[in-house]
Amino acid sequence: MTYTVAVSGASGYAGGEILRLLASHPDIEIRTVTAHSNAGQPLIQHQPHLRSLAHLTLQDTTPEILAGHDIVFLALPHGQSGQYTDALGDVPLVIDAGADHRLTSQDSWDAFYGGHFHEPWAYGVPELIVGGEKQRESLRSAKRIAAPGCNASTVSLSLVPGVAAGVIDPRDIVSVLAVGPSGAGKSLKPHLLGSELLGTANPYAVGGTHRHIPEIQQALRTAGADDARISFTPVLVPMARGILATSTAPIVPGTSDAQIREAWESAYGDETFVQLLPEGQFPRTADVLGANTALMGLAIDRAANRVTVVTAVDNLVKGTAGAAIQSMNLALGLPEGRALTVNGVAP
Repeated sequence: MTYTVAVSGASGYAGGEILRLLASHPDIEIRTVTAHSNAGQPLIQHQPHLRSLAHLTLQDTTPEILAGHDIVFLALPHGQSGQYTDALGDVPLVIDAGADHRLTSQDSWDAFYGGHFHEPWAYGVPELIVGGEKQRESLRSAKRIAAPGCNASTVSLSLVPGVAAGVIDPRDIVSVLAVGPSGAGKSLKPHLLGSELLGTANPYAVGGTHRHIPEIQQALRTAGADDARISFTPVLVPMARGILATSTAPIVPGTSDAQIREAWESAYGDETFVQLLPEGQFPRTADVLGANTALMGLAIDRAANRVTVVTAVDNLVKGTAGAAIQSMNLALGLPEGRALTVNGVAP
């Protein structure tokens, strides 16, 4: 069966990455691409790397144009998806790459986003531990999926195994992330100009203000953390793509080194797209460029009595578009890894 797809926000980074991955999906026909200010222009003008989609023209983003497809991807700024999802009730599968349907708590939404609160959808990170099973079970046959925040899923995947196994204390988590600016979207912003980024590292959303914090706390709670507290500091660095997240948490007293490593090995030993590296090895963002892979290194720091997890992802693939398509495959009953790769691009 071939499924027809519409992608909104197709002129942006997330929309473009969704299209790049879908273009090689054997079960998908990309029929419609939409935008706002760029409507009426050829897609290739805004995504010149998508040569196989040069025949497509950006249309207006309206419920009427998005309706009538088997699958709709919404790659819109936060707070804008809800106005469309409410009107797409007849579309069999809708996947939102924005934040509108990620959070289960209206209080958290009000505190970090504001505006109208929309119902939470199935969270699009299949490898997350939720209770005694993986999140992929909730994605099978799902009709509405919320793709994750890239920073949030990276930190959550880093720490959830330790929380679920009871080997780390989630009340004192510290995460510092080196982040490429493509995660901030394609709109023109002075602090994202090359002249502002090159040769420097710029912290932002410091002091508990980043919007992905409640999303991380939500994932840790579903893994068993009653009171998850995190100090979260992202830093913009001059690389177009990528996240390198260094997360630490205290070791629960009486826990052995073997028990700690076993928590991550048992969580991800059978996973294709989340891989724990051998002891003593740590990933680089270059290793996951273009791949739907989260590579993870684990260190046990007995002097500080903390576990340190270093995780690398491509924020536009495993952090966004790849997670969305992996979740789509599960919802459609297709092989989970279809049109996705573990192989990065080097050099």
